[in-house]
Amino acid sequence: MIANTLPANGRGLCALFGSALLTSTMLAGVPAFAQDTSQVRTLETVTVTAQKVGSEDVQKVPLSIQVLDSQDLTDLHATDFTTFARYLPSVSYTGGGQGSGGGPGLATISMRGITNGNDGNHSGPLPTVGVYLDEQPITTIGGTLDVPTYDIERVEALAGPQGTLYGASSEAGTIRIITNKPDTSAFAAGYDVMADAVQHGGIGYTLDGFVNLPITDNAAIRIVAWDEHDAGYIDNVHGTRTYPTTGVTIDNASAAKNDYNTVNKLGGRVELGINLDDDWTITPMLMGQLETSDGVFGYDPSVGVLKVQHYYPEYFKDHWYQAALTIQGKIGDFDVTYSGGFMDRHQQSSADYTDYTYWYDTLSGYYVTDNSGNPVDSSQYILGNDHFEKFSNELRIASPRQDRLRFVVGLFQERQTHDIVQDYKINALGSDFWVPGWPNTLWLTDQLRVDRDLAAFGEVSFDILPNLTATGGVRVFQADNSLKGFFGFSLNQDLAWGSATGMASCFAPADIATAPCTNLDKRVKETGETHKVNLTWQIDDQHMVYATYSTGFRPGGINRYGKLPPYQSDQLENYELGWKTSWAGDRVRWNGAVYWENWKDFQFAFLGINSLTQITNGGQAQVQGIESNVSWLVTDGFTLSAAGAFNNARLTSVYCGDLNPSTGLPDTSCTPPLTPNQAPKGQELPSTPRFKGNLIGRYDFQVQDFSAHLQAAAAFQTSSWPDLRNVRTLLGQMPGYTTIDLTGGIGRGNWSLELSIQNVFDARGQVYRYAECTTQVCGYEPYVIVTQPRTIGLTFGQKF
Repeated sequence: MIANTLPANGRGLCALFGSALLTSTMLAGVPAFAQDTSQVRTLETVTVTAQKVGSEDVQKVPLSIQVLDSQDLTDLHATDFTTFARYLPSVSYTGGGQGSGGGPGLATISMRGITNGNDGNHSGPLPTVGVYLDEQPITTIGGTLDVPTYDIERVEALAGPQGTLYGASSEAGTIRIITNKPDTSAFAAGYDVMADAVQHGGIGYTLDGFVNLPITDNAAIRIVAWDEHDAGYIDNVHGTRTYPTTGVTIDNASAAKNDYNTVNKLGGRVELGINLDDDWTITPMLMGQLETSDGVFGYDPSVGVLKVQHYYPEYFKDHWYQAALTIQGKIGDFDVTYSGGFMDRHQQSSADYTDYTYWYDTLSGYYVTDNSGNPVDSSQYILGNDHFEKFSNELRIASPRQDRLRFVVGLFQERQTHDIVQDYKINALGSDFWVPGWPNTLWLTDQLRVDRDLAAFGEVSFDILPNLTATGGVRVFQADNSLKGFFGFSLNQDLAWGSATGMASCFAPADIATAPCTNLDKRVKETGETHKVNLTWQIDDQHMVYATYSTGFRPGGINRYGKLPPYQSDQLENYELGWKTSWAGDRVRWNGAVYWENWKDFQFAFLGINSLTQITNGGQAQVQGIESNVSWLVTDGFTLSAAGAFNNARLTSVYCGDLNPSTGLPDTSCTPPLTPNQAPKGQELPSTPRFKGNLIGRYDFQVQDFSAHLQAAAAFQTSSWPDLRNVRTLLGQMPGYTTIDLTGGIGRGNWSLELSIQNVFDARGQVYRYAECTTQVCGYEPYVIVTQPRTIGLTFGQKF
C-alpha cells in the first residue's frame, strides 16, 4: 500500500485542477461503498514522525508527505535510493559530479524542481534536500549515502521547505529513512535470497537477513546483514585514440571489458533497544557498508548503446558507517528526545579523463612534455580520496499533543569535515612538472572543508476551534564554512602555461600535511532565520485542508578559486494549499497540494577556469506546481494507486554566468565582456521533468492453501534538460520515458517465492547526461546514464 500525498496526471495546471474537481465529484457519490464499513476492509493506516512529536496518522498531518512503507519497498523491489525515487513523484536526481561516472552513492537529490543541475562536486554548494537516517542527518556533498532498504520500516519524503524543524540543506525538502526497531515482545528472524539476470549484461544476486532477539523483558537487539552483487551492463570496448597535436596514439586493450559496471555491497546494522522504565528508552545503533563499483554507468553514444571506450581503470569505493544514539522519555508531561550521530564516510575513486585530454589537444593544442621538452602521452586520469566526518546533536522538548496550546522546541548542532584529494595524473609527465611530493601529478586538489551549523528552533500550535488549528514556527541559525589547502599546478607548470592557480599563488607553508603549500584559506559566517505559518481545518474525521507559508535556506560558502568572492546563502519561499481526504469508508484516499515557490539568489555551480568548480548566486527562479495521489481499495484483494507531480520551474531573471569585474557581484544585465544570456529569463530549470507520475495495481488472492499476488507498476516522466545554460543543447535533452515492472508470487506458511521483471520493455530511460569537459575550449562528448535494462529476478524468502 502506497501513501504518497502527491497528482495522478496532467499536462498543465488547468488540466490538473479540472481532473481534481472531477475526482472529488466522483468520489463524493460512489454508491458501491454505501454500506456498513465495519463489514469491509479499509486502506491501512500509515504513520509518520515527520513533525517530531511522535507517531501520527499521515492523513492528519498538514504536510505534503510521500510515504513508502516496508511492504511498498518490498513489492516494488525498491532496494536503494535510485529505485525507490522512481515512485516519489516530487523527487528527482542527477548522476553525480564531474568524473563521477554516475554510480551508486553519487546521486544529487532535488525536490519540486529546486535544482541548478550542477551540484554534487566536492567543492560545490550544499544540497537542497536533506537526508536523515532515523533521527540523524546523513546529508553530504558529493552524493547521497547509498542506504539499502532491507528491513527499513518506511521512507518519508517531505516536499517543500522544511527549514524550521530540519534546517540547512532541507531548503527544498527532506527524505527520512526509518529503520525497523528492536522489539522486546517476541523473537523474529527472516532471510531473502535473490538471483537476477540483466538484459545485455550479467548475473547478480542478493542475500539479506535479520534477527530480532529479546534479551530481557525490557531489552532487545536487532541485527541486519546484506551481501549484494549487481550485474554490469556497460561494455568498455577495445579501441585506439590519436591526439592530433602530438600524434600520440593510445590503446585500451588492457582496460577493455564487457559488463564492467558491476557493484558489490556488504553491510549490516546492529540496533539495541532498552526500555529503562515505562517512560524512558535508549536506542543505540551502528550501521555500515562497504560498497565498490567498477566502470561507469553512462554510455557514449558515439561508441554505441551501452558502450564506452575508456583507457584507464575506473572504480568507486564508498565505505561508511553511522553510529547513532537516540534517547526518548518524559519529564512530567513533556516528551524529551535527544539524538546524536557520528558518520564516517571514506571514498576512493579512479576515473578515466582522456576525453578531457583529447578535446583540449584538439581544440587548444594542449599537451605536456618530459623534462627535455619533448611531447609525451598527455592522457589523464583522476585518483580521488575523500573523507567525510559528520557529528550532530539535537535536543528537543514537546508538550502533550492533546493540549489546546502545544509546542516543540529544540537545539541543534552539526559539524562536518571533508578532506578532499583530487589527484590528476599523467604517467609520462616529466618529473620537473610534478606537484612536489606527488609523482606524475599534473594538478592537485588537497583541501579541508568544514561546515558548521548551530540552530534553535520551535513550532507552536493553537486550536482556535476544535477543528481549526494555527501553527507558527521559526528557526534561527548560524552557519560557518571554511576551506583551506592547495589547488593547482606545480611552479614549473604554472610558469610554462602562464597560470597562477597553483604553487605560483601560494602565500604560506602547508597547513595540510600532504599539500606542497597553502594557496587558499578562507572562512565565512552568516546568521539568519526561517519561518513557517500554517492554518489547518479538519472539516471532519475524513477531510482536512491546510494552507502553509514556509521558507528554507542553504548556507553560502567559499570558492576554491581564491580570487573569487564567497557565494552567499540562497532562500526559498513556499506558498502551499493542501488537502488530505478519505472517501467511501476509507477505501479511497485522495491527497494533494498546490504550491508556488520563489527561489532567491540561487547558488549556481559550473566549471570555469581550468575546469575549476565556481559558484555564484545566479539569479531568481520560480516554481508553480501540483502534486497528488489516489489510493483505492477496489476489492478486498485488489488495490490501485496513482501519484504524480507537475512542476513548472523557470528562471525569472536572466543568468549571465559570471561576476561583474567592477563590482565583484553577479551580473544581471549581461554587459560586456561577459557572455550574454547564458540562460534567458523564462529558461526551464534542469533535471526535473515537467510531469512525473506512477500507476500501481496489485491483486492478492488465494489458490487453495497458497497465498498469491500479481502486481504491475508503471513509472512515467516527461523530458528534461541536464544543464541550466544554453550550452545544454550540446549535451542534448533527456527525452521522456516510461518503465513497467511486473511481479508475481506465491507463499504458504513462513515462505514465499516471487518472480519479478523490472523494466519489462527494456526502455532506455535517460536519467542524466554529462561530459568530462564542458568549458568553452572543450568539445562536448556527452555520456548518457540510463535506467537499468530489463532485469528478471527470482526471490525466495522465509520468516520465523
